[in-house]
Amino acid sequence: MKTIGLLGGMTWHSTIVYYRLINAAVQERLGGSSSAKCVLYSANFAEVEKLQNEGAWEALAVFMASAARKVERAGADFLLICANTMHRVAAEVEAAVNIPLLHIADAAAEDIRRQGLQRVGLLGTRFTMEQDFYRERLEKRHGLEVLIPAEQDRRIVHEIIYQELGRGIITESAREAYKAVIRNLHARGAQGVILGCTEIPLLIRPGDYPLPLFDTTALHAAAAVEWALRED
Repeated sequence: MKTIGLLGGMTWHSTIVYYRLINAAVQERLGGSSSAKCVLYSANFAEVEKLQNEGAWEALAVFMASAARKVERAGADFLLICANTMHRVAAEVEAAVNIPLLHIADAAAEDIRRQGLQRVGLLGTRFTMEQDFYRERLEKRHGLEVLIPAEQDRRIVHEIIYQELGRGIITESAREAYKAVIRNLHARGAQGVILGCTEIPLLIRPGDYPLPLFDTTALHAAAAVEWALRED
């Protein structure tokens, strides 16, 4: 079994889910008291959030690269960034280490293509929805057509992530607001919707809306288990 390197804490609420899903899947696959071999670096998200809001992506790249090197030195065989938005600096992280990075957008795209879908909506932070780093990977590498919500809906999605979900606050009003955003994407032709922030599945789960919803946390964790257990 390979050792999984996790760059977490962004936020800790979703990092807990990663850890639980990965270990549960390994136990199911191997049986008995089996669990995953993991190395976790957990960031202080308040520091990360401040730099995000300042647009200080170069500083974030330096921070994430340093964290990745620590995880590599601790014995990880490959790496996960346990957040969608922080894949904004994925290239810098990859360049900083000698172990592979399992990209969260690839894990989502592979499941979308398995289901035969072409046009998908994308929910996430403003950074994920509005910047190119995530959508372009889905479009250019995987041939998907990606729709993002309208401006007002993007504001709602982003604010709920930072003001509620990232702080562990789950409300029915937020759930209904997200369902309304998903309905709007559906009306524009989305065949499915990517839950492109690892906190969103804390609020909305596949099955909550009559359209395929792609839980990036679960898909990323499942892909990590496959990498960890496969024979090279």
